Amino acid sequence: MTAPPPVEPARRIPLGPPPPRKAPSRLLTPLRETGKLFALAAAVTRAVFRRPFQVREFIEQFWFVASVTILPAALVSIPFGAVIALQVGSLTEQLGAQSFTGGASVLAVIQQASPLIVALLISGAAGSAICADLGSRKIREELDAMEVMGVSPIQRLVVPRVLATMLVAVLLNGLVSVVGTLGGYFFNVIMQGGTPGAYLASFSALAQLPDLYIGELKALIFGFIAGIVAAYRGLNPRGGPKGVGDAVNQSVVITFMLLFFVNMVLTAIYLQIVPAKGS
Repeated sequence: MTAPPPVEPARRIPLGPPPPRKAPSRLLTPLRETGKLFALAAAVTRAVFRRPFQVREFIEQFWFVASVTILPAALVSIPFGAVIALQVGSLTEQLGAQSFTGGASVLAVIQQASPLIVALLISGAAGSAICADLGSRKIREELDAMEVMGVSPIQRLVVPRVLATMLVAVLLNGLVSVVGTLGGYFFNVIMQGGTPGAYLASFSALAQLPDLYIGELKALIFGFIAGIVAAYRGLNPRGGPKGVGDAVNQSVVITFMLLFFVNMVLTAIYLQIVPAKGS
């Protein structure tokens, strides 16, 4: 007779739920998100030089961004220029240097106010729409279908939108600078009793061509940041349709924070590199 097969010991059945996995540290989450944001920016920069370029998508996005930001930018720049001119005019009058009101107010509009106005409007109006569009495509799994078909969502959808925001930001910066300067001129000459000749002479005495360059450079960088942040939050929504709404709000807030920080850095670098006129 053959020996019976050995009896395996009974497996121990665990009682209760399995032990929870250790959650990642919350301190690492902002670093991880920041790294993903920079990775998307690098991917978009590389995809700009790849072919084919989506010309039709770029034109449509450019027209959309421009149509929703031109009128608000022009209307907002008037009170901004007026407030800066009135405040600077009041301060220079107290110091006995009222003849420099024009140059100081115009430089403040061109270097600081104009790029920030443009970037905030693009982020609030166009960036939120871009984020909502990409987020809705993501939850409908359209982006996954594009990847399955071998189409890069970044090259097809993100690159035209980012380039459109950058180009519109540069063009709008010139419009806002002109309108803000005219508004400041009107309020200084009409309301504060300034002279047109002194206003223009002080501007020519203090301003220089790099002041315009730094304003356009800021607008270009701010447009890139607004487009990248909106695209990143749109590509990574959480929790279905409600997550898309949360992503839109987060994209606007994150863009505002980055804009003011980058503006401070660019201003500090510019003031160190470019000497003041007449110094």
